[in-house]
Amino acid sequence: MAGHSKWANIQHRKGRQDAKRGKVFTKLIKEITVAAKMGGGDPAMNPRLRLAIEKAKGESMPKDNIDNAVKRGTGQLEGVSYEEARYEGYGIGGAAVIVDCLTDNKVRTVADVRHAFSKYGGNMGTDGCVAFQFKHCGQLMFAPGTDEDALMEAALEAGADDVVSNDDGSIEVLTGPWEFTTVKEALERAGFKAEFGEVSMKPLNESPLSGDDAVKMQKLLDALESLDDVQEVYSSAVFED
Repeated sequence: MAGHSKWANIQHRKGRQDAKRGKVFTKLIKEITVAAKMGGGDPAMNPRLRLAIEKAKGESMPKDNIDNAVKRGTGQLEGVSYEEARYEGYGIGGAAVIVDCLTDNKVRTVADVRHAFSKYGGNMGTDGCVAFQFKHCGQLMFAPGTDEDALMEAALEAGADDVVSNDDGSIEVLTGPWEFTTVKEALERAGFKAEFGEVSMKPLNESPLSGDDAVKMQKLLDALESLDDVQEVYSSAVFED
């Protein structure tokens, strides 16, 4: 990991997410609606819906908003019908990029995504061109100085897949995507509160960028994330100190 800090990169990403709070409710309502449509309206029987509702509660979304989104998904209320769409491509220096969308118009969405890639120095690729470079999993990041042995014991007992110690002293706990909430809650009961946690597409190999390349890559990621139909953007890019 020489040359860049896992902790600095995760804090950078968290800061950028915090800065985009205005779009968070819209994205979460879409995700709850689609999750309920695909897997039913009972969170106990629908892990994707349970995760979406937990995220919404974490953002202090009113209960009525959550309930109405579930009802739109299950057909109890009328609403826009969204489809899932995933686009893949390459950014600066060949960094892999995945763009997950929920849209009511795929023609519009693919045009917007392609335009952002081309305008900011990337290339949109074919389906599957980079997805194999990522793993769908839950990530919990703990600050440098956390008791690694105690955290590892608690995490593995809670059902985590792996515990990774980084060169900068931060510790990552990795889970299955649908076990994320269970592991997170178990660790909190054991006294370990993550500084950052999400279900994500974790790159198997990272693409370190610095200087102008890092600036250009951040502009591409910002352009993609600003699109109305985009839910999440994942990248193998990491920004060096």
